Amino acid sequence: MSNAETFHSLHASGFLTLPNAWDAGSARVIETLGARAVATSSAAVCWAHGYADGHHLPVDVLITTVREITRVVSIPVTCDFEGGYADDPAQVTDNIARVIDAGAVGVNIEDGREPPELLARKITAVREAAAKAGVNLFINARTDVFLKGLAEGEAAVAESLRRGSLYREAGANGLFVPYVVEADHITAIAGDCGLPLNVMARPGLPVAAKLEALGARRLSSATGLARAALAALTTATTAFLETGDSDALSAAGGPPSDYNKLFL
Repeated sequence: MSNAETFHSLHASGFLTLPNAWDAGSARVIETLGARAVATSSAAVCWAHGYADGHHLPVDVLITTVREITRVVSIPVTCDFEGGYADDPAQVTDNIARVIDAGAVGVNIEDGREPPELLARKITAVREAAAKAGVNLFINARTDVFLKGLAEGEAAVAESLRRGSLYREAGANGLFVPYVVEADHITAIAGDCGLPLNVMARPGLPVAAKLEALGARRLSSATGLARAALAALTTATTAFLETGDSDALSAAGGPPSDYNKLFL
């Protein structure tokens, strides 16, 4: 089975807990810990390369990052594609062709504050480009109704479902609704959207087993792992600068690990 088919199958039944990496090293570590697939986080990739999130990352850097990750892992890789890095569907087509060529078998593509009809056109363009490349790409359509506060409560559920219907008709395989946390909202969206529902890890969200019972099919760590890594870096660096204590620094790194062997 190809990685593309494997990735589709991970959404067909059960529940997928999906860690988000930011470079080849983090992706390879994630694979060794038993992840069945790995995603990129647009924000974490941006931070790792010195850019702010929000379409500031050069597409060439994104492509290189995806290629480096797919070189060192054997599990499926899905790319956070933001809004396609263009408003013109033709340019989105060119960009996604490069992402596919770099080895990704899935993408997230988001609407943000733009009209949902624009994302629907982009999804159609991505689907056509994937078909041309001969890859059964998993297109995860992200709607930011909850994240951007475009509506509240039941109105946010209704608007997420309306957009999800547009995206499904355009060729999406999944619906990603970040910042939804209420159990009844998750159940309503999962039950009516007609696509596997992806939610984003954030405070107040039920744990994976509960999410599965509510009807969600996928949980993304988003920036959570990158923030945890940066927090650990901040703590260890602060202590080292203050004391120069080599023993404490060694202890902060945990048991000795031969990271070189991960890449041989």
